[in-house]
Amino acid sequence: MSAVDRALLQAIEQAASPDQLVADRRDFHRYAESGWTEFRTSSLIARRLERLGFAVLAGRSVCAADARMGVPPASVLDAHLLRAIDQGGDPEYVEAARGGLTGVVASLDGGAGPTVALRFDIDALDLVESDAPTHRPARDGFASVNVGACHACGHDGHAAVGLGVAEVLMKLRRLLRGSVKLIFQPAEEGVRGARAIVEAGHLEDVDILIGHHLITGWGLGEIAPSMNGYAATRKFDVTFEGAAAHAGGSPEEGRNALLAAATAAIGLHALPRHRSGFTRVNVGRLEAGTGRNIVPGRALLVAEVRGESSALCDSMYERAMRVVESSASMYGCSAAVRSMGEAGTASCDPILAKRVKAVGEPWGDVTFESADRMGGSEDFTEMMRRVQSHGGLATNIGVGADFHGVLRSTLDRSSVLGGHTPTFDFDERAMALAVRLLASLTIDAMRAPGCSAEP
Repeated sequence: MSAVDRALLQAIEQAASPDQLVADRRDFHRYAESGWTEFRTSSLIARRLERLGFAVLAGRSVCAADARMGVPPASVLDAHLLRAIDQGGDPEYVEAARGGLTGVVASLDGGAGPTVALRFDIDALDLVESDAPTHRPARDGFASVNVGACHACGHDGHAAVGLGVAEVLMKLRRLLRGSVKLIFQPAEEGVRGARAIVEAGHLEDVDILIGHHLITGWGLGEIAPSMNGYAATRKFDVTFEGAAAHAGGSPEEGRNALLAAATAAIGLHALPRHRSGFTRVNVGRLEAGTGRNIVPGRALLVAEVRGESSALCDSMYERAMRVVESSASMYGCSAAVRSMGEAGTASCDPILAKRVKAVGEPWGDVTFESADRMGGSEDFTEMMRRVQSHGGLATNIGVGADFHGVLRSTLDRSSVLGGHTPTFDFDERAMALAVRLLASLTIDAMRAPGCSAEP
């Protein structure tokens, strides 16, 4: 490691506060907010960034309202807005997010040079957190107080890392040779939020885009410079409308929406797979009926399709719609489909992944892993595709954060606290490593010609 790089690393570590990272993460965790209701979370992020000296955008200027998917009803948004104020949200920024416009974009101008954007997702899951005494958040008093919302995927840590990176870059702004854009994205769960930020134009001037995700099942210090193999996906809700009737006295007058939905569920799971790549379909929820002697007049089916490519995903969706329409027709029902989320595929740029490795290799406390078949879906791909479409570079970095120190090579993975479960937790030390990596990479990208869109 050169003397310059050693000095830079020391400056970054001095600028970052591990205690503040933990405090921020635990605060966000305690007041978990799911997609498009992150009023408190986004308001506190915006106020902190403003006080640090960033130019801050919030509310309608961040998200294209019509491009949002899966937005809760107005009554739910209003109730959560009031809750956010009661729980200490910043009133001005909470009001700016009214209606579920909960994104934040902060900019720092460092003069001529590339624009580097970093994305941090901030939403929780619709999940009830464990209250078991063995669950650290419950034991140590920072479990979610918002019943039905739980940070079970590490986005509380991502938000804290974003604030840590902001703190470091502001203190080291003399080293910047370009502009920094910090994007705090709502509604990643269900792949609902990225497209609204893309459509609002915030990626148009970005030359280098960097994302990251804390990963349980990888130990502290294990880093993937790029994560690939995300599936394209489309999420949808189907409301079947039939006609209720007395099940014994006049069944011929009924049109059974429950049977239409059940037929659709079976038909969806019977769809053949494709030889060109993997495809997936899942019905995750089915709701219908009010009583045993009533022909159900209404039913709700909640489902998704995925594909190894966007074309395969779209093919699955088209076939799924034929199943839905045919199932409704069989029982004399109508079917109304609502899009709840959508994301395509994208691949990380190898040249940027190489810079991740070049930055971290001299540190001695990290190892680099390959992660080319993630399998799940991630709407960061929407941002990647937009940046890459105009010649920019993008990568999504995996940062090991397993609470029990489980390494990727470990055969016994029984102690891994898996994401999207009520007992999820992660090693909080990984946040300081993520801050160090992302801040170093941002500064490196501004001085490495191979990573710059500048001539």
